[in-house]
Amino acid sequence: MITVDMFPGRTAEQKRALVRELTEAMVRTCDAKPEGVWVVLREVEPENWAIGGTLASER
Repeated sequence: MITVDMFPGRTAEQKRALVRELTEAMVRTCDAKPEGVWVVLREVEPENWAIGGTLASER
């Protein structure tokens, strides 16, 4: 399982492409079967994400 945490705002096409690329990378580098690769995209609002002690929404 690959979990990606990211800020909201990507289009469905961008997410589709990301999932495809991540799956292909796992198949290529880890000898995985595509049907065994699970990808979870989690969108986290900037006010719920901090970088270096500062909320991303305040950066």
